Amino acid sequence: MKRHGRMVKRRRIGRAAPAAAPGAAPTFTASVAKKEFGKVLELAMRGGRVVITKHAAPKAVVLSVDDFTALTRATERTLDTLSGEFDALLARLQTPKARAGLKTAFDASPKEIGAAAVAAARKRG
Repeated sequence: MKRHGRMVKRRRIGRAAPAAAPGAAPTFTASVAKKEFGKVLELAMRGGRVVITKHAAPKAVVLSVDDFTALTRATERTLDTLSGEFDALLARLQTPKARAGLKTAFDASPKEIGAAAVAAARKRG
């Protein structure tokens, strides 16, 4: 833009970047998110998440409480499930039969281990 015989740069006001794909989270630069935090918060509450970028790279995500709760519960359930499975496997390894089997396996020669592997593979078909 030319004003009074000299070039003047137009100042661009930052806005939310358009979503890259339908259903993608809205994206804001860090400085625009700071200036328009109310809008960011409202979008997160309605849409679930807003991506915050710095130097054109995603750096943070603002989530709704519902999404955060769902994510943390899913992690807790997964950890609880894995812990339960591990405890069950460990309990099965503590039986006298399992101990004897492990002792036999560790005491076996390479030739005996190979023969046992071939026999197990034939059983499975």
